[in-house]
Formats: sequence, C-alpha cells, structure tokens
Amino acid sequence: MRFPGRGAAGRDAGKLTGNPPRESSRVQQQDSPLLTFGPVPSRRLGRSLGINNIPAKHCSYSCLYCQVGPTAGQEDAPHAFYSPREIQRSVAARVEAAHRSGEPIDFLTFVPDGEPTLDVNLGESIDMLRPLGIRIAVISNASMIWRKEVQSCLHKADWVSLKVDATRESVWQMINQPHPSLRLTMILDGIKAFAQAFDGFIATETMLVAGINDDAETVKGGADFLADVGPDMAYLAVPTRPPAQADVRPPDEMNLLRAYEILKSKLANVEYLIADEGDTFALAGSAEAELLAITAVHPMRREAIETLLAKANADWKLVERLEAEGKLRRVVYADRIFYVRRFPAASGVEDV
Repeated sequence: MRFPGRGAAGRDAGKLTGNPPRESSRVQQQDSPLLTFGPVPSRRLGRSLGINNIPAKHCSYSCLYCQVGPTAGQEDAPHAFYSPREIQRSVAARVEAAHRSGEPIDFLTFVPDGEPTLDVNLGESIDMLRPLGIRIAVISNASMIWRKEVQSCLHKADWVSLKVDATRESVWQMINQPHPSLRLTMILDGIKAFAQAFDGFIATETMLVAGINDDAETVKGGADFLADVGPDMAYLAVPTRPPAQADVRPPDEMNLLRAYEILKSKLANVEYLIADEGDTFALAGSAEAELLAITAVHPMRREAIETLLAKANADWKLVERLEAEGKLRRVVYADRIFYVRRFPAASGVEDV
C-alpha cells in the first residue's frame, strides 16, 4: 500500500528507473550490526524501523545541531557503501523479529549516521525492500537533490523529508556548514523540481537555532520558498538532543511562535517537532546490540534506556560496561542526561 500524498493515492515504483551504476566502495564492506535499528518511536512516522545505510559519519553537511556529532570528512557525491542485498537481509531479519515479538512497524526509514542520498545504491535498496509490504521513508538534508539520479532514487519512496533550514547563503553556511562544492541555489531549485514531480508524501523540516535562523527576516524568506514548494507538511523543529556544537540552543517561545505564525500564513499544514519521542523503543535483539544500534543515530535519554533494559531483563551494569569500553558516551544537554554512541570524532557536548 502506498502512502497517500500530493493528491495521488499511489504510484507504481517499478515505472521509475535511472539508478546510477554501482561504484566500487570507498568504505570497507563490513558485516555491521548497525545497519538497522528499532523500531523506534518517531514524532513524524509512528513506529519506524531505521536503516543506517551510511557509515559514521559521511555527510555533505556538518550542521551545528547534528545529534550524531560533527562531520570529520565531508562528501559531495554519491558512491557505494553497503550492498543493497546486505541492507535487505538486515531489514528483513529485523522485520521478522519485530513481528515475532508483536512490535508494529509503520515505516522502514532511511535515517543513517550521515546523508542517505550519498548512497549510490539507495534506489536499488528501496526496490529490494518493497516485497516486505511496509511503507518506505527517506529523511534527507536535500543537499544532493539537484542531482537527477538522486531524484530518481527518492521517487521510489513513499514519504520524503527535505531539510530547509535557510534560504539565504550566509545563514545556510553558518548553520549547515556545507561541503565547499555545494551551491544553495542549485539545492533550492532541486527541491522545487522534485516536489513538482513527486506524488508521494513530501515533508520539509526547518531546524530553528537561537540567534542563527530564528529571526523574522530569515523565517519569512524560508516561508516564501516553502510556499512555492507546497509540501504536504512543513515541520518546525528545535534541538532536543545533544548537538554537535555545545552552545546550540533552541529559540525562545516568542521567536518559535513567531516562526510558526509566519509559516502558517503561507502554508496549509505546519507542525512543531519539539516534543520527546517517548520511551517505547523495541527490543529485536540483545540489549547491547540494540543500545549500540540506536545510539549510533539517535541519542537516548536515560529514561528510555531504562525502559529498554527492563524489556531485556538487563540492568544498568550493561551501560556502565559500554561506557568503560568507550562504546557509549554520557552527555548533558538542556539539563538532561543522554547517551550517545562514541565515534572517533569528538562532539563539543559536555561529558559528565
């Protein structure tokens, strides 16, 4: 069943072609336990089984607020990482485990450690997941959307989210810190072109950071652009998890409300993404494997980890051991304790 959106009840994914040929991988192929995680609670998608099709942390941006941390080496073109067959097997195994345990799955979601459209085989992976009969979502920073082959891949999905944090060059450079070769005008044109042709559900997401893109002029510029795009839903988000840069903060209530009212004056559907996602993380494998898989892309609050450990009949000693082994990192953000997967590139967030 296709996800309705943009006035179309569905689309035959098999009609779309144009995947680029596979390229030899610049990343060592590995049997990674982190290819999939969840299902996890999603504020946008319900129960989402995450697909981590990009190793940490290959991205075209190094956003100030990124919950995965800063980007060590930026990428500006798609290439091969994991094979579509490897991804399909990992997803199928986790779907089967979730079904056995009675865990519902609303979406299979490409939401990796980096930018999902940097995977040259994204379209083929989507095709191979279709027989599972679960809707497919891709959450993208939109930096590759100007590429025709990337648009062809995204057309195979049911639900696509595209980031639009700023439409002014100076603000874009500041908040998203893009690869030097990228051009904002090409990205914005690509978003418009894709939106006009896509007949699935298209969402946009704007992350507001205090003192950077929450002023009225910047928000109005974004709203004017989004009015031309015409998304099915425009999300306004604020940082709720530990960011790459420690001094990143959400806007105050007045600026957040002003931003909402500006977007609402131009768009039919605007929603906040400012609440916690909840603690109902699924347990499809061992507690250790699940913790490492989820925290690789999704910082977890202490309360959520406690709930997950209770499901597995495990205790807090597991978390303490993973910390001691350097696999988990405890951080404080907005007076709350989170746990994140430790990667070689250190985040600027405070350790505790």
